[in-house]
Amino acid sequence: MNRSAYLVLENGTVFEGKAFGAEKETTGELVFTTAMTGYLETLTDPSYFGQVVLQTFPLIGNYGVIASDFETDSPCLKGYIVREWCQEPSNFRCEGNLDAFLKEKNVPGICGIDTRALTRIVREVGVMACRIQYTPDVTDELLEELKNYRITKAVENTTITENEFFPAEHDPQWNVVLMDFGAKHNIGRQLNKRGCNLTVVPAHATAEEVLALNPDGIMLSNGPGDPAENTAVIEELKKLSDSGVPMFGICLGHQLLALARGAQTQKLKYGHRGANQPVKDTITGKVYITSQNHGYAVVSESLPADARVSYTNGNDGTCEGVDYTDIPAFSVQFHPEACGGPLDTSFMFDRFVGMMKEYKENN
Repeated sequence: MNRSAYLVLENGTVFEGKAFGAEKETTGELVFTTAMTGYLETLTDPSYFGQVVLQTFPLIGNYGVIASDFETDSPCLKGYIVREWCQEPSNFRCEGNLDAFLKEKNVPGICGIDTRALTRIVREVGVMACRIQYTPDVTDELLEELKNYRITKAVENTTITENEFFPAEHDPQWNVVLMDFGAKHNIGRQLNKRGCNLTVVPAHATAEEVLALNPDGIMLSNGPGDPAENTAVIEELKKLSDSGVPMFGICLGHQLLALARGAQTQKLKYGHRGANQPVKDTITGKVYITSQNHGYAVVSESLPADARVSYTNGNDGTCEGVDYTDIPAFSVQFHPEACGGPLDTSFMFDRFVGMMKEYKENN
């Protein structure tokens, strides 16, 4: 039997469960995701840097560990919480079990707690810090530590350190530069299969360095943390916005582009995380089901006059997309590259390719 483990919340609430994965104590920001599949993509999504992730779906690990589904080579999250983990996975692609994977990657987990009750607390109180530990003791010092916990230098800790190149799968037509703020692999896959040669550059790349690669388009990736913290990146995006090169931002890239254009961002009470988030097209009224993972949002009212909200969240009305009318750029808060997750909005990449085609014809 696994040893007892305890989840201590910032408000002093304690849940008792069983330990699995790596045997170590950890502190992080507690968030929940409502996705019913794609737990491997969740575990390896860099956007969870500094966070302890709670899965609302009750059984996790039933198809094991499959390396080709990873979004990065190693997890960036601080801890993992599930109601029940499957010890005997069954899938023809399975390469191991979840417990062994978490041990290998040094990620502690806790299972056997009431994840439904825990999720309701986060929904009512909001995102808070938590600690996975092996004693039920709650001291004033611990609660003070949790109260003061902040995620900092998130992009700096998840971006690559030097340029990487990934050729198009077939018939290369476009050269795309992807600015890596904590990018998921599937963004690159979506571009590669659409005839794009892809050069991935670190988040600290300057506008001059990006433009020196002669891109037909610039992709701004997802990533973790507070977007407003990335002041140097925002300054470079201001320069890139004036270049005339088509730009497409996803998640953190969407937020950073908005900040570069003069808008503001805000932290949400508990964020949007899961593969079943509805977004509404503000022109057609059509609703798409999307995959999302973010704790911040662009403030719609702060957008400049030459930008319009293209999508809104079906649950709380927050901004889910922006189209810019003075520059060839658009961005979305959700993940059109999602896998696992709905494929409703993968056409966003086709729109980006269309913009590059027009740009190339005119230059």
